[in-house]
Amino acid sequence: MQNLEDVRVIERTWGELGGAAEPLASLRMTGESGGLPSVFRVGTLASACAALATLGVADVLAARALAAPRSVCIDRRHAAIAFRSERYVTALGWEIPPPWDPIAGDYETADGFIRLHTNYENHRAAVLAVLGTPAERDSIAARVRDFCAAELESAVVNAGGAAAALRSAQDFALHPQGQALEREPLFATKKRALERELRVDHGERPLSGLRVLDLTRVIAGPVCTRFLAAYGADVLRVDPPGFQEVGALLVETTAGKRRTFLDLRRDADRARFEALVEQAHVIVHGYRSDALERLGLGDLWRHAANPALISVSFDAYGFSGPWAARRGFDSLVQMSSGIAARGREVLGARRPVSLPAQALDHGTGYLMAAAVCRERPSSAPKTSLRTSKKPTAHGVGCCACAAPAKSQAFGRAGGSLLDRWGAIPQRGSPRRQSGDPRVVIAGNLVTST
Repeated sequence: MQNLEDVRVIERTWGELGGAAEPLASLRMTGESGGLPSVFRVGTLASACAALATLGVADVLAARALAAPRSVCIDRRHAAIAFRSERYVTALGWEIPPPWDPIAGDYETADGFIRLHTNYENHRAAVLAVLGTPAERDSIAARVRDFCAAELESAVVNAGGAAAALRSAQDFALHPQGQALEREPLFATKKRALERELRVDHGERPLSGLRVLDLTRVIAGPVCTRFLAAYGADVLRVDPPGFQEVGALLVETTAGKRRTFLDLRRDADRARFEALVEQAHVIVHGYRSDALERLGLGDLWRHAANPALISVSFDAYGFSGPWAARRGFDSLVQMSSGIAARGREVLGARRPVSLPAQALDHGTGYLMAAAVCRERPSSAPKTSLRTSKKPTAHGVGCCACAAPAKSQAFGRAGGSLLDRWGAIPQRGSPRRQSGDPRVVIAGNLVTST
């Protein structure tokens, strides 16, 4: 671990997860932190997150084997590739559709810029209803210029869509949502007495026998559950019938998992879901904070149904403040929280400059996986863990209800993951590297120490 930047970030965050110091001694970081050109040190974020998740797996394996933790090796170049893994999928015999809807993107307003997120049909419909234009970029661009950014943002959100006006970090810090996130910790845990233990049948792989229910969408939740599946967990993704995931990401976000479709408003499907919850060790969901509560399947119900359950949830803008229930995605949080504005400022660009990857999503996903491993099924009291993408831009707000959650926030004094893990802008212009590898490996457990 020769890079002091990596060391400081990993040691501090591993400690916040309750991890012991022993595994850190055998962690090796190799390679350069290149491949993610940005005014921010996104490569440091990538390697630190991959290291934390892999340390979590090593910790589980050591506990199961009653042995010292195995060495963990992280190649920084591989971690950078993993943060853009969806870009390296190669289709054999079919064509991968575009990752973005044709009208999604950044638009200039009367007083700034706004990002419209239209990858899901209901969000697309909301944008078009507010603007009253056909689904053509030129028509939308002309109409958007009639609005102030904050005005259009509110109109789209109130119509059930997803949008974010460009704000500076300073502006967001003064916003009520920014102030609310200032008070959210990186990992907020709530312990509960364990009334019964749910047995885990150990197998050859570190997470064999761990049953995980995946109720998540692009990208943070699927990254978390994909990582768990890669180390042996039995992951079942649950979607509503007829749900259309972003086609370009489906192969990447379902790798290693099984899938089922349940309508939780139907009695028969609800009964099946309740049975799955009773037998699960972990549930990860990315619904807005009140969604499962409205269905009568909230935290209190899940704890009653399965007291041993690790319940992990994540929310784009955090779990407090006026935006707690707002729809959000990585690209929107970058606009809201000051990341895109800072990139624009440093590079002297006219338009917003986002990160070179959906780094808040990927970072939050790996951190949730680390939290799941730290809160692994055991005879210890169970936890509620909650996180947000804002706190991955702001410090990744994680909360475990016998689980973690996701929230995003940026620039919080002493709390931002990008602050901790390289959010300080680098000097000079970012350098691009050529040659896109096709193999994505984030971290390895060394077979012998």
